[in-house]
Parts: sequence; C-alpha cells; structure tokens
Amino acid sequence: MASTKKAVLGPLVGAVDQGTSSTRFLVFNSKTAELLSHHQVEIKQEFPREGWVEQDPREILQSVYECIEKTCEKLGQLNIDISNIKAIGVSNQRETTVVWDKLTGEPLYNAVVWLDLRTQSTVENLSKRIPGNNNFVKSKTGLPLSTYFSAVKLRWLLDNVRKVQKAVEENRALFGTIDSWLIWSLTGGVSGGVHCTDVTNASRTMLFNIHSLEWDKELCEFFGIPMEILPNVRSSSEIYGLMKAGALEGVPISGCLGDQSAALVGQMCFQDGQAKNTYGTGCFLLCNTGRKCVFSEHGLLTTVAYKLGRDKPVYYALEGSVAIAGAVIRWLRDNLGIIKTSEEIEKLAKEVGTSYGCYFVPAFSGLYAPYWEPSARGIICGLTQFTNKCHIAFAALEAVCFQTREILDAMNRDCGIPLSHLQVDGGMTSNKILMQLQADILYIPVVKPSMPETTALGAAMAAGAAEGVGVWSLEPEDLSAVTMERFEPQINAEESEIRYSTWKKAVMKSVGWVTTQSPESGDPSIFCSLPLGFFIVSSMVMLIGARYISGIP
Repeated sequence: MASTKKAVLGPLVGAVDQGTSSTRFLVFNSKTAELLSHHQVEIKQEFPREGWVEQDPREILQSVYECIEKTCEKLGQLNIDISNIKAIGVSNQRETTVVWDKLTGEPLYNAVVWLDLRTQSTVENLSKRIPGNNNFVKSKTGLPLSTYFSAVKLRWLLDNVRKVQKAVEENRALFGTIDSWLIWSLTGGVSGGVHCTDVTNASRTMLFNIHSLEWDKELCEFFGIPMEILPNVRSSSEIYGLMKAGALEGVPISGCLGDQSAALVGQMCFQDGQAKNTYGTGCFLLCNTGRKCVFSEHGLLTTVAYKLGRDKPVYYALEGSVAIAGAVIRWLRDNLGIIKTSEEIEKLAKEVGTSYGCYFVPAFSGLYAPYWEPSARGIICGLTQFTNKCHIAFAALEAVCFQTREILDAMNRDCGIPLSHLQVDGGMTSNKILMQLQADILYIPVVKPSMPETTALGAAMAAGAAEGVGVWSLEPEDLSAVTMERFEPQINAEESEIRYSTWKKAVMKSVGWVTTQSPESGDPSIFCSLPLGFFIVSSMVMLIGARYISGIP
C-alpha cells in the first residue's frame, strides 16, 4: 500500500548529544541539515557531599540506547527508513571522568562530573609544585590548574577508591571522559570495544599537549597518572568503530567532539574570529583562533576547537567557561521549589520585568572564567521586604547574562577586535526574556539560529563528513543557509553599564567565602570557627526567606 511506503530523504546522520542534564539522540538530513526527529531523557545528578557531583555511567549509557531506540521508532512513524542513517556522531559533556573495568565492562565508581569540587585540596597541593616562572601545565595544556579538569578527578579516584587502585594494579582499568565510555561501550565493550577519544575531549583532561597533540609524559608524571589507562587520541571526524547492538547495529560511529566544540562546528564558526555562546548547564563562549594557539591574559582558556579528519589541520579556540547557567534554573526548581518546570522561569520573570535591585551570583562551584576563584560561593543580595520569587527568577536570568558579559569582555580584550554581535545556541535560548536581557546587557545584537540544536548538528556534520562516510560536505559553498532570529538592545548604554557595575560589586561579595573547607574529606572544620549565634540567625533567616519566597504566610 502507498501509505506504508518509506519516505526517501537521502542520507541521514544521527547524533548522540550527552549533556550534564540530559541525553538526546537526533537525526538530521545531511543535504539540508534539517532535524527530522529526536528523543530526550533527563539524567540524574547525585550530590553525596557538599561540593561533590556524580552521575551513574550505566544510567548515561542506558539513556543513550533508549534515546536511539525511541528516535528510530519516531522515524518509523514518520515513514522514514532508518537504514538511511549512514553515520553517528557523539557530542558530550567534557571533563567528566569515568574509570571502568575492561574485563567486566562495569564502572569502578560513579562518573565524577566537571562541576565537582572535591579535588580542591589536590589542586592547592599540586599548585605548590609548579614553579612561578615556568607554569608548564598551562603552557602545554592551555588550562589553569583547577578542579574543573579531568586529571585531578582521576588523581582523586586513584587515591581514594580501592576498586580503581586494584584494577590499575591488575591492568584492568580504562579511563575516559564520557565520549570514551560511550564509544567503547557502543562498539562492543568487553567484546572488542574501541578505547579512544578525540583531540577536543583530550584537550580538557590537563594531560594532553595541545601543541604535539599527544598525551604528555611530563604531565602524566606530574599528576601521577599511568599512561596505559588512557584512550587513543583520534581526530574529531573519522570512523572509530561500528555500533554493535540496537536498531542501528552496523552503523559507523565517525564523529566525536566535546559539546562546546560541536556547537562551534554546528554554528559553522570555521573562520578565525568567529564565536558562539552556548547556554546549557554552564555557559561557554568559544572564539575560533584558527591554526594558532592564542594564550589569554584575561582568564580565558586555550583549547582545541576541532580537527575534522586524520590528515586535516587542527584548529584552536579561546574559551570563556561559566560553571552555572541552566543549572541555576534547575536549582530553583529542585532545591527551592519555586518553579515546577524549567519553562516556568520565563513566566515568573515576565510578571515583574525587573529584579528590583536583587542580584544573584550562582557561584555554586566557585567562579570559573575570568576569575578562577574556587573560594567563591553563591549569594543573593540586594533583598528587601518587597522582593519575591519573581524578582529572584529574573535575577537568575540576569546572572546568566552578566556572566556572559564578563567572558565576552575578556574575549574582546584578548582578541583586540570587539564582537559586533553574539551567535547563541543551547536549550536556554528558547527563553525570549533571557535573549533580550542578553542583548541589553552586552549592548550588541544577539543572533539565534531557528534550529537551536547546534551541538548535535556539529557532531552530525563531523560524522557525515568522515572519510569512508562522505555524506556531508563541509565546503563553504555546500553548507546550508541558516535562518536566524535577532534580538537588538532595547535599553540605553548608560543603564546597561550601571546594572553591570552593580553585578561586579555582587561578585566581589561572593569571593573568599570558603577558607578552610576540605571537600575531599568532607571536612566540616569550616563551621567550627563560627559562633553558635551564626547558625541560629542563619537558620531563622533561611526559614523566613524560604517561607516568603514560597508565598507561605
């Protein structure tokens, strides 16, 4: 019957987009870049102690399989033949660290998430061993010594988890960021799974030399990491292996990019000086610096942007990283309960249209770029009896925009040529109030693609363009034109500057909050020096505040 005939759309490419908050699988038409179908599953985050953030690698893997199966079912309902899917790309939350047993395929501990702070004392101890006149870690990796990156997380696992220690001693352990764990598992796991990563993910470990594009012996010795547990480093666009199970068994996995690099590719920022900002769990501004490493003097990272083929050149980027963006909305939902869904934040903010002098610095994991200040913690200031949950919701959105302004200012100073507009993407860009606020606070236009899934698109482009697949052309003349939505500044420059300078004052209040805490041991000693009255007054304020915010009389 004609009604059951499968639609012919030409070659399709799938993309796994494994983020901090959720996993998605999306399928694109390689000739038009049109998104045909997708499925999404939210991922649980665990907080075993203050400052610790973990996820279950098995849940992450299962979510990938579920998203692939559900998306294929949806394609079937659209009469689209899944045999047209010619390749799969992987995009992932970066830095998050997994160690697993290569004989059983089981993780030896939960994934330690990029936001996790337990390694602060490790960072402090290691920093004392770096000569002041020779910061070889930063010169080789482009990264500051920070809890953010994988090397110190791996060091913590080797020091504190007996199962990991034993597996390393018995040559059973494999390390990887989320991309490595997924690719190894999807290509067979214990039955011949491919243990690899790409240059973009490797560049976020603090073990990878971004100049030679190899694991660095001196860095591995400095952090005490056995090199035999590290994955093979490959380009971002080549066939790594074939899917070994599920609806897409036999399809090559041929693209791999850390999520922010994937968004840079998906936004088609292939020219020196082109930049994008992605609003996800965190906020990440990347500027393509071409084939040269540019080292920041204003708190930005130097990182690998992409290498789209074995024999293709490597491109670099400057990056401004903000730890908490979408995560602050999730915190308002899950911890304070002032919204039931993330989408409600826009409605609350719209009710008041201002924060009424309330400023929210969501430094839950310290401050990342441009400060790199682990002692900071989140604060809400400028509260009055008039403040309600709508003002706090508005302040939370403003916080995302102010943090972006800080990293954009740093980027402009490093590059010398101010950006004339900002290209944006990510889940939060569907919030029109946020986008307008961002244009107002930056005082430049904000430009958003009509199809916001640029991270997944970038992974699909890398997979489809891989040698041996060749269904997606990355030549400039073949790239599909993208329709854009544009947000122009609607306030005057003076008002924008006043709001920004008040924000900077609030940031300074958040710094130096943690002084003696040792998150690695869960050491409560920070509280021992505080008077009892502090706890009584704090508890009363928190109780009154929580009742007031929730609207309880």
